[in-house]
Amino acid sequence: MQIIGIGSHIVEILRIAQMIERHDEIFLRRVFTGGEITYCSSRAAATQHYAAVWAGKEAVLKALGSSWVSGMSWRDIEIRQAVSEPPKVALAGAARELCKVQGAGEVHLSIAHCRTHATGYAIALRGND
Repeated sequence: MQIIGIGSHIVEILRIAQMIERHDEIFLRRVFTGGEITYCSSRAAATQHYAAVWAGKEAVLKALGSSWVSGMSWRDIEIRQAVSEPPKVALAGAARELCKVQGAGEVHLSIAHCRTHATGYAIALRGND
């Protein structure tokens, strides 16, 4: 498979914490899928996990060579996680269409966080034709 794009993003945990504090459920439901909310909220230091998912979503977009396109929702990019497993990227709606246009067959993602920052790093790979 051929790499068609890479993307990385870093975000301050405090920024995401402030968004959650200021807008609570409205922010969470607009940006994160139900599965992401369930996973992040179940973890100690949930805000760090929310920030890592945010960074992952931004990194995926960059790997696909785009910023937000018309009709795209934050929830069109879902970061699926299980404890002790690497995150998986699931695309829907406009994000899935963007992936097809770019010729990406899959997107690999690594996310990490510490007390102050979260990062995401994504690689989009061309699909087998």
